Amino acid sequence: MPESHRPDIRKLDLFSEMSDENFQSLMHASYLQTFPPQIELITEGDASDFLHVVVDGSVELFARWNNRETSVAIVRPISTFILAATLRNAPNLMSARTLEKSRVVLIPSEDVRRIFDADNNFARAIVSELASGYRASIKKTKDLKLRTSLERLANYLLRQQIREGGGPEFELQTEKKRLASYLNMTPENLSRAFKSLKPYGVEVNGSKITISNQPDLVKFARPSPLIDDKTV
Repeated sequence: MPESHRPDIRKLDLFSEMSDENFQSLMHASYLQTFPPQIELITEGDASDFLHVVVDGSVELFARWNNRETSVAIVRPISTFILAATLRNAPNLMSARTLEKSRVVLIPSEDVRRIFDADNNFARAIVSELASGYRASIKKTKDLKLRTSLERLANYLLRQQIREGGGPEFELQTEKKRLASYLNMTPENLSRAFKSLKPYGVEVNGSKITISNQPDLVKFARPSPLIDDKTV
């Protein structure tokens, strides 16, 4: 992997406190690859051969069962994915595909496990990241089970508004079909839900969202720090 990309990866919480020697050893066998859109990077059920770090672009994590498919998460720079499978040497529980042209660092899973045993700071950082992932999973489950589809959409829009800077106008970064899957809705239900949020000040023009009555939308959505993160 080019030396020029290592400082950005070094800044990640997962790698920031580990020794220089172990970090360089980890990067030595890693490589950076550019993928076009809609390329499947990993497949559900396959062995986890690499830890992936998204440097540019975006990657969707998704799963399939019985001819059905659901979107689980969108990974944006600079973030890792499939850490748990890498550490446990277990099959991938999700598939991943690029949503746009993306650059991804691939770190051999065997090296990750070896240095996990050798570097206490790296091991602690992995435990912390896995704990964060577990909490995010619980929040997602609560969002799906405790909220109506309209409440899920309202809170999603409030989270995305924060992510895009907090202004009344922002762009959806996810196409609506994929957003519907992420929110456990059909595209038709998502379209109706957008219309149902109009009385709360939500206006939709393509991918552009305008929230003209913030207090009313917040009052309806009732965002909670025990469910909602600022980003998804």
